[in-house]
Amino acid sequence: MTSPITFDPSLIDMPRGHFIGGRLVESGDTLSVASPSDGQVRAEVCAGDAALVDRAVQDAAHAQATSGWATCAPRERGRVLRRWADLVDAHRDELARLESVCSTRPIRETTAWDVPFTAEGLRFFAEYADKLGGEVAATQSDLLGMVIGEPYGVIGAIAPWNFPLVMGSWKVAPALVAGNAVVIKSSEMTPFSIVRLAQLGIEAGLPAGLFNVVQGEGGVVGEALSRHPLCGKLTFTGSTRTGVAVMTAAAESGPKPVTLELGGKSPQIVHDDIRSVETVAARIFRAFTGNAGQVCVSGSRLIVHRKVADDLVERLVSLTGTVAPGMTWDGDTAYSPVISARQADGIEAIVTRSLAVGATAVAPLRRLACAGDGRFLSPCVLTGVSEQTPAVREEIFGPVLTVQTFEDEDEALSLAAHPVYGLAAGVHTSDLGRAMRAVRSLKAGTVWVNRYGRSSDFVIPTGGFGGSGIGKDLGRQAVEANLRHKSVLMAFGE
Repeated sequence: MTSPITFDPSLIDMPRGHFIGGRLVESGDTLSVASPSDGQVRAEVCAGDAALVDRAVQDAAHAQATSGWATCAPRERGRVLRRWADLVDAHRDELARLESVCSTRPIRETTAWDVPFTAEGLRFFAEYADKLGGEVAATQSDLLGMVIGEPYGVIGAIAPWNFPLVMGSWKVAPALVAGNAVVIKSSEMTPFSIVRLAQLGIEAGLPAGLFNVVQGEGGVVGEALSRHPLCGKLTFTGSTRTGVAVMTAAAESGPKPVTLELGGKSPQIVHDDIRSVETVAARIFRAFTGNAGQVCVSGSRLIVHRKVADDLVERLVSLTGTVAPGMTWDGDTAYSPVISARQADGIEAIVTRSLAVGATAVAPLRRLACAGDGRFLSPCVLTGVSEQTPAVREEIFGPVLTVQTFEDEDEALSLAAHPVYGLAAGVHTSDLGRAMRAVRSLKAGTVWVNRYGRSSDFVIPTGGFGGSGIGKDLGRQAVEANLRHKSVLMAFGE
């Protein structure tokens, strides 16, 4: 029986243009957008250039300065975002299909999670509209000291391809609620849902020009946006290498502040006091196979006590045989394709290099048959690795888990440390003291204990340490990052 949410990708009407000044804008050149499920080109999307980026930023700056958005009663900004969230809910099926047709996100997940999560995120940030009003500073009695938060003006945002709608909204919502305008570059591989989100923003009452979308390649559009002098701040999610390029461009053309959520090689420490190996195995399996491992916080390094290692690995290997690939538009699909042939080749290359230096594939990486030229890779489990193994050192962004064992807490924490990344970590134990010692010791922006992955608690910020980034998405911190602070000292009398 066909799932009721299954859809025909050939019937989806996808917006091909940019979104500037409240309307779709088409430019001359185009890029082909293929579905990773079957390799078929599903649409052509306009490709922007530096001149179009300048137009979008200039338009955003004008809208921010003249629309009254930054100077209106803050609660009005909150009301617009709440209406926007209601429209996202009302267009759930449409947005879910736009998200699934050319991305790695199965329709059952975009319908149940991505779109509702986006709507709830808009509502969360709407509540901050009138909650961040600055502060009065302690000064001597004949002076009044104040710290006033003000918007930057235009925020330049670059969103990733793995969760296009969700992570795009994480950047747009806090920037807008703080009174800024936004120009966002979506990934050229997943460009459609963010344009529809912008259109719904206009319906909700967002002034035209306040939220502009420029499509195109990162080396052109992303570079121009990062260097634009009218962008007061930049926010980027993606690889560490590209994050360095964004930060360099911002410094050379500014300098200006940046928020960067970058790569990760997140460890999962499993102690021998866990109550259920089966439960923990299922949790770890989801942590490195969700979205086929194409998640920045993917729990890709298992660090397990020797007493439970054999049993845990055996269960993980058995789970690798349970995945069933399918088209992202099939309502029964739960296992994602890899976004591109280039990405699949890169994953295979790291595994091959790891095997060449002594790793053992207890669950080999295989191409899974599906349909057409789909890019599906089986979950892979590697044992016999060390800190120097490529699969341990390098971000893979695919369904690959490495396994290392330990005898005591100190060894576990030593193995968990990574010379570059510090995005997230997981600790699995029934000992509260042991968990808290790990929380204190792990150099990671997020630590999960006896779970792995975010909840719907938007108040908890996310972001990494070291090579995993600067600043935070989500939480109060995300709104505050979109405000610059002015100090005022006022004397009474002449």
